[in-house]
Amino acid sequence: MSKILFTGGGTAGHVSVNVALIPEFKKEGYKISYIGSKNGIEKDIVNNIDFVKYYGISSGKIRRYFSLKNFTDPFRVFLGIIESYFILKKEKPDFVFSKGGFVSVPVCIASKMLNIPIILHESDLSPGLANKVNIKFSNHIFTTFEETLNFLPKNKASLIGAIVRKEIYSGNEENGYSICNFTKEKPIILVMGGSLGSKIINDFIFENIKDITKKFQVVHLVGKGCYNNEIKINGYKQFEFLDAQLFDIFKIVDFTISRSGANSIYEFLALNIPSILIPLGTNQSRGDQLENARFFEKQGFSKVVLEEQLENFELSSLDKFYSELEKYKKNMIEYKNSKNVINNVENFYDKIIKKVGEK
Repeated sequence: MSKILFTGGGTAGHVSVNVALIPEFKKEGYKISYIGSKNGIEKDIVNNIDFVKYYGISSGKIRRYFSLKNFTDPFRVFLGIIESYFILKKEKPDFVFSKGGFVSVPVCIASKMLNIPIILHESDLSPGLANKVNIKFSNHIFTTFEETLNFLPKNKASLIGAIVRKEIYSGNEENGYSICNFTKEKPIILVMGGSLGSKIINDFIFENIKDITKKFQVVHLVGKGCYNNEIKINGYKQFEFLDAQLFDIFKIVDFTISRSGANSIYEFLALNIPSILIPLGTNQSRGDQLENARFFEKQGFSKVVLEEQLENFELSSLDKFYSELEKYKKNMIEYKNSKNVINNVENFYDKIIKKVGEK
């Protein structure tokens, strides 16, 4: 039996492409295993997939700021390499598919030590720190953005476009209204702060929700542990996290207020949902979300609001954005018609197998 081992984690964005691909490899007869962190979000997500064997390893990260963990994490990475080495020796995969995140670095290093082919996927416009390391060990890198190819070795990188889950198209409109107890009388905003939530976005919504709900209904994904029990307002519905029900919500939203992780914003593009993007600031990240957001704004799909601008954000801007939705949707449709930016898992599976076969 053919075998594949997936890795990637830290955020849902470093797991979603893996989760989209896993059923396709299962359908093709592959035995599937997964290496992630011991307590990351990927563990919860992957453990809900019955036929996948999950392994948790030690992992560390590279920080751009001073932290005592900068002194201890190299040892955690070294331990993760050892743990990955023995897992790979046990599983004997034909190849490894890595979505990124710091947990993937020990796996890719151990895979290279064992001469196991490595296929990477980079969804942001510029490669993250983990993938910058992993590129050195990989056989091929697939990218979401065409511009990303400028940062990669030309002999082992190619554009695949965004891999979106089939399920995003499967939502039911009536279910969406029912889940939120919303009506069709007011437009609906979906607010998403990423899989871990966003305090600055949550606080903005909490502070302004009474005024926002005068004209809009709001479904708010607050993140794990961020539910606000004090707010009880008609036309406002909170969830810590949504799985399959999110696809029903997609059917009823008019636009989103969101972080700008590549996987999420390309799902919005696939569904023609315009967005107000609030990228993670460079004080908290390497600036990848800002690059993603600026690219989408340049194409006319989104409006960018920086975190530091939220304090003075005029709620009337929501009305203005809503009044221009058709312009944004038209830009999305025209862009997709002119470029192959949305791909499917079947095509990606074929390209992955072809690249593995070339090595």
